[in-house]
Amino acid sequence: MREIRYVLPEDKDFWYSLDKHLPMREFLRKTETRQGYVLMEDGTPIGILRYNLFWDNTPFCTLLHIAPPHQRKGYGRLLMEHWEADMNAQGYGIVITSTQTDEEAQHFYRAMGYKDCGGLILDIPGYEQPMELFLAKAL
Repeated sequence: MREIRYVLPEDKDFWYSLDKHLPMREFLRKTETRQGYVLMEDGTPIGILRYNLFWDNTPFCTLLHIAPPHQRKGYGRLLMEHWEADMNAQGYGIVITSTQTDEEAQHFYRAMGYKDCGGLILDIPGYEQPMELFLAKAL
């Protein structure tokens, strides 16, 4: 049985097995503000999604990660669709996400109806990365 629920403090160990970038204070804030989800399959956590509000008013998916044994089985789509429905129910009309241009995720997001809407180039020493591609979708 599949279940998607808001992240809870007790999800910390699983969360950090997939998310290597979120500071602990932000994880705790995600649990308080309900800005994170855990995807469960038969009672076992297999995926996570976190977001924040870009410009303080636009939902921005900052991480979607499905545990490796469960990837490419439709779970990412399921989690994104759940998030989109939740954002729509909360009255938002648009959602945004991003991925680096050297990552395959851009094709996944486009297949889900997201459209390229810009990019960010970081070439500051110590922070260099491939261009960050931003994608948006109307709800």
